[in-house]
Amino acid sequence: MDVGMIGLGKMGANMAQRLVEAGHRVVGFDLSEDAVAAAVANGADGATSLEDVAAKLSAPRVVWIMVPAGRPVDATIEGLLPHLDDGDIVIDGGNSNYKDTVRRGSECREAGQHLVDVGTSGGIWGLAEGYSMMVGGDQDPVTTITPLLEALAPSPTTGWGHVGPPGAGHFTKMVHNGVEYGLMQAYAEGFAIMEAKDEFDLDLHQVAEIWRYGSVVRSWLLDLTATALAENVTMEGIAPFVPDSGEGRWTVKESIDLNVAAPVITLSLMRRIASRDEVEYSDRLVSAMRNQFGGHAVKKE
Repeated sequence: MDVGMIGLGKMGANMAQRLVEAGHRVVGFDLSEDAVAAAVANGADGATSLEDVAAKLSAPRVVWIMVPAGRPVDATIEGLLPHLDDGDIVIDGGNSNYKDTVRRGSECREAGQHLVDVGTSGGIWGLAEGYSMMVGGDQDPVTTITPLLEALAPSPTTGWGHVGPPGAGHFTKMVHNGVEYGLMQAYAEGFAIMEAKDEFDLDLHQVAEIWRYGSVVRSWLLDLTATALAENVTMEGIAPFVPDSGEGRWTVKESIDLNVAAPVITLSLMRRIASRDEVEYSDRLVSAMRNQFGGHAVKKE
């Protein structure tokens, strides 16, 4: 089937390529002409504008958006809607806040179109391994795009599912990323403890390889950790600065709104934020407090 792919960054380009390889016709557009040219080289048809994408798609049109969350998604949908007909389908496959998705779903419905949100996980490995997709939307448009989902997933019957109405896909992906924060932090802390045990001189890559098979903590994330340790066991040259893309924050806020305790996810988010504090003012102040009440020595820079 035909699909327009808006946003040909690494993930969007890989998804477009996987769809082309599965026999679907992809019309690609990006603000970068080089990105469009690369997609064309991989078998997609290129477009020069949102209007051009719509013009090159057969009805009912399916347009998949892979742009950064927030205003870029709104601007893309606003630019598309005048060129779409009743019954056309807009898919947001990025990491949008589910509350924005619920609003956009209503706006698209009022305009006569369908919005489907696809919370997508798989990163740079999705092209080869397939993507995990949590799908929100009304049943009819989800049924229409099922061939695309089956092509992008690890297999037609695994790694994807229709989880609820518009917004449910991005909500589920938000929580998925919050869980990811906690898992990453737990692995990182465990290996840090072992790295600090000088008397045993542990081979951390060896330990990771042992854990990968038969262990209750085995996972694909551990597989990737083992690869990272094989490449650079000391983490030399890597700054202790961990960004977050927003989903962890949204998950923590949601847990508070729902009165659901989520201490591991919350603390993993706090640890990421702490990693960016080059001044470390709070740690300095705690040291000063200890000096004030107990006369404890303050370590000077």
